[in-house]
Amino acid sequence: MLTRIQIAFHSIFRANPDFVVRAPGRVNLIGEHTDYNDGFVLPMAIDRAIWIALRPRADRRVLVHSLDLNLSAAFDLDSLAPDKERWVEYMKGVANELQVTGYKLRGWEGALTGDVPRGGGLSSSAALEVATARAFASVSGFGWDGMRIARMGQQAENNWLGVKTGIMDQAVSAGAKKGHAFFLDCRSLEYQQIPLPKEIAVAVMDTSTRRGLVDSAYNARRNQCERAARFFGVKALRDVSVDEFEARYEKHRANPFDVLNEGLDEFSWKRAKHIVTENARVLKAVDAMRADDVVTLGKLFNESHASLRDDFEVTNDELNWIVEAAQARPECFGARMTGAGFGGCAVALVRKDFAEAFAQAVSAEYRAKSGKGAAIFVSEAGEGASVIEM
Repeated sequence: MLTRIQIAFHSIFRANPDFVVRAPGRVNLIGEHTDYNDGFVLPMAIDRAIWIALRPRADRRVLVHSLDLNLSAAFDLDSLAPDKERWVEYMKGVANELQVTGYKLRGWEGALTGDVPRGGGLSSSAALEVATARAFASVSGFGWDGMRIARMGQQAENNWLGVKTGIMDQAVSAGAKKGHAFFLDCRSLEYQQIPLPKEIAVAVMDTSTRRGLVDSAYNARRNQCERAARFFGVKALRDVSVDEFEARYEKHRANPFDVLNEGLDEFSWKRAKHIVTENARVLKAVDAMRADDVVTLGKLFNESHASLRDDFEVTNDELNWIVEAAQARPECFGARMTGAGFGGCAVALVRKDFAEAFAQAVSAEYRAKSGKGAAIFVSEAGEGASVIEM
């Protein structure tokens, strides 16, 4: 990928780039939709990334060409405004947040490419945001603070694009460590690098179905979680224990039609149940990884998928089919959907020596069930955003 982006830059701009930056996508091992509830997440960076080859300009314009889309775009840092080209809006949103925060930005021109599947729940958008921030840092000369940059990437999606995402995707893309999962407290932003068990491989299973976060029920789910937090009298559902939730829920079940007394609709109860139990699963998963207990880790994956399917209701038929096919394989410890849901990818923990056989078997089973092809690849836990000076 490095050679390809260098050659492309030279072809477009008739010069060599001064920098090449990259930022990885991610797969969330466990902890789904907990990030915007101030909860816990356990993603890892994948070995697929967004790459930008660039050089600084003397003015404050940004010119960028996407090799994958075969599209070019330009914007002026002194007159940022939303436009129709969706892909470049992520870059403009990051530029806007950097400037609002006080960074002095310099213009640049660059070529962009990547191998993170778009719309598959592997955070291609966060990778683009973090890579864009890395590009601005390289040409503008400011220091790299991964978690601060992650926050600005999140705010770009919230404020510029109108998607109420949490901070997980940007944080792991900016700060991951090779060979480790990224255990993040989304409230304090404290994180720990947790080594992956050596005997497992992480298989990413792309269902070939796609969703758009802006047009999906993502924001509705977030609103339901916020409604539930207000009902429990807490800042976020992270502050509700499993025992407290179950006690209140049993009271609700005893008189489910007393809406005025209970003050929470049935859908919000279900969303809250997922978040509260998912936070508990993340903490158990961290303990299991530290103990090299892959059996418990796999069981937690399976429980997480059932919760996302039945309580948070963000799976689709294809996600359920590919997860069921994976879970039925003897070499699989556990599997679940990953990402925002409504389509995209699932993730499985499999015995490393049988990863190729697993991929072939699950792909065949999924095609027989859905009529669609599945792109299944085994990913190493990758490194966070980096820059290469040419």
